[in-house]
Amino acid sequence: MKFNIPYRLCIWVMAATCLACCRRTTTGEELANDTIQYQVSGDIFPNPERGFIRTMSVKSGGAGLSSAQLNLLRGQHVTMILRVFYLDAFKDKAIDETQFNLISEDLGKIKDAGLKAILRFAYTDNMEDTDAPLDVVEQHLDQLREIFENNKSIIAFVQAGFIGAWGEWHSSSNGLTTVENQRKVLDKLLSVLPAGIMVQVRTPAFKQQIFNSTSALTAELAYTNDNRARVGHHNDCFLSGGTDYGTYNNIELEKQYISNEALYVPTGGETCPPTGGYDPTCAEGRREMKLLKWTYLNLDWYPATINAWKSSGCFDEFQTYLGYRLALSDARFPNQAAENGNLNIDINITNRGYAPLYHRKNVLLVLKNKSNGTYYDKPLAADLRLCKPGAVQNIKETVSLAGVPSGAYELYLRIADQDPLLAERSEYAIRLGNANGWEEEHNGMNRLNKQININ
Repeated sequence: MKFNIPYRLCIWVMAATCLACCRRTTTGEELANDTIQYQVSGDIFPNPERGFIRTMSVKSGGAGLSSAQLNLLRGQHVTMILRVFYLDAFKDKAIDETQFNLISEDLGKIKDAGLKAILRFAYTDNMEDTDAPLDVVEQHLDQLREIFENNKSIIAFVQAGFIGAWGEWHSSSNGLTTVENQRKVLDKLLSVLPAGIMVQVRTPAFKQQIFNSTSALTAELAYTNDNRARVGHHNDCFLSGGTDYGTYNNIELEKQYISNEALYVPTGGETCPPTGGYDPTCAEGRREMKLLKWTYLNLDWYPATINAWKSSGCFDEFQTYLGYRLALSDARFPNQAAENGNLNIDINITNRGYAPLYHRKNVLLVLKNKSNGTYYDKPLAADLRLCKPGAVQNIKETVSLAGVPSGAYELYLRIADQDPLLAERSEYAIRLGNANGWEEEHNGMNRLNKQININ
């Protein structure tokens, strides 16, 4: 069949138009997939469940926490306190209502101040004094169950406590330092705590003996209901030289054990007076915190070591990198999406801190309508506990835009506490370590530096 010239010209124009459309579509996809690079910041700021902490102890019948004092701590970048309750008046009887009121009121003040608590219970702070017998300890733990449940939102970790002076599992006057009795106390404590709360023991040998294993936690066991997955470590004579006052038996092996465990369970504690000429310099502090994945450290002891770090210039470094330090690395988003359609996101987050997160968080993509300021929160499946120190975690997900009307939107990432009581509070949201990235609005969120149009 022969075509006349006008008909062939028409065919040519249609083909050229189609080709141009295809080219425009391809170019649009390329633009949509441009990679956004994010600038890392060295700014110091508070983030939940990490960093330098303060220790505040109280004897039976003592004064409760000062709300005014607690309210000052966030300005010092402190978000956790170690609250030690001494049950010295109850070594042979049940905890009374007055003591319960003190504990409950203190935990309420901690929440009001936007902080979290590391809890420890003990009976004496004197190695020549007595603790309580096992049956009393178990009775007290049964009584504390309700307090633990009612205040689980602001309990970061619980230290095993109860046994011996300072609750450090030595010098027990009631024979509680046997492996059998330690196991009974730990098992009882884990049974009365809500399942999401982890416990710390004083030395690696305690955990190894109680569970009859020198093998560290694995990824397969981590975050399960197995008791081994809920037990971490605290060292209250950190950077003291040698065995750290008996913290270690086989130093190198046990440090490596803790290093492996700390990918999944928390480590922290406080320094002690150095021994045998040991000098806890900045370099030693940095090396040990990185190796053992320290998530917090007490500012109140040992003062000479803390002050030496301040004068040597590494205190701010430690304040920045203790625990997790998450930051956006790069991301890719489309430029536009269909109303009630899907949005594909591809975000890389790096952890520049010494430790991972130990509590799962709610991760949400936030779309803010540029014309009316309305927010739309879209939950993501990402588990940021998997972002280990020095590693990058990729969040590549398809997000449903159901319920989001057409318009221009700014994108944000919000990382919130899982507990409904704290989920809408900015003090418990995680700020990422990026330059000019944090917004206090909408309960605290992080800019993704991206605008999309929903058509």
